[in-house]
Amino acid sequence: MEKDQIFILKDRGIVHISGDDAKSFLQNIITNDVDKVNNARSCFSSLLNPQGKYLFDFIVVKHKQGYFLDCELNQVENLIQKLNIYKLKSKIEILNLSNEFQVAVISNEKFLSLDGSKNEEGYTISYRNDPFFIDPRNKKLGARVIINLEKLYMSIKKLELKSKDPKKYYEISHKLGIAQINTKLLQENIFGLECNFEKLNGIDFKKGCYVGQENTARMKLKNKLRRVLLPISFEGKISHLSEIMHKEKIVGRILIHEPYPFALFKTSDPEIKEFESEDLFSDKIKLNIINDRYT
Repeated sequence: MEKDQIFILKDRGIVHISGDDAKSFLQNIITNDVDKVNNARSCFSSLLNPQGKYLFDFIVVKHKQGYFLDCELNQVENLIQKLNIYKLKSKIEILNLSNEFQVAVISNEKFLSLDGSKNEEGYTISYRNDPFFIDPRNKKLGARVIINLEKLYMSIKKLELKSKDPKKYYEISHKLGIAQINTKLLQENIFGLECNFEKLNGIDFKKGCYVGQENTARMKLKNKLRRVLLPISFEGKISHLSEIMHKEKIVGRILIHEPYPFALFKTSDPEIKEFESEDLFSDKIKLNIINDRYT
């Protein structure tokens, strides 16, 4: 990622939660600790079902008297619908602000050239009243920005940035093992821990209860992580939920088949090294596990 590049992520959306109970509302349902989130710190988190399985993931950013949830655009309405189920009598307002704000990514180098910045995951500053922050999941994803659409191109001009194809950004994310496209295909098919959310700073095991906390904590305590989501590559076309074979044995299943494919593997080794140099096939197509994750 070059210093003066910006990737405008048109497939990201913004949910805004505000009101007297906004903080406690989020704290009671999401996997990370909202107490960590302030004007200088953002976090990655998720919403699970009561069994601890994946529903949504998002980045939580403080905004005025409420919070932005930076999530996949095609999941915004479904996320809002689910949040409204948990709303009950909470004094909050949930809005879709995807038509007012744009998510983009700049390099860490550019971010660190701004006043008050620090090279820490989740560290957040304000630039022209918009949040700029190092991606809380992994520094190699660069710095994220949430910009009011009316100021987007003026900010790009002031920072002397050049807009580039976001495909390059998503290729980096894929190699790092971080799914951001077609995450709907993960819903109800995988536990939060199997999504690598602990490694991505998305689960706080010291906070109080949240939806799915019991199973998540039990899996962590008893070291019952026997499956893991990993990025894969292949040439050809493989169907969603296709089985992955290794020496005539089923070792995994395709969960996201395109454009940046991920598969859930059975393993006794969290780093799944036993398969990385072996022949893996799905629908008779050879595939490989990408080795760049978390390096």
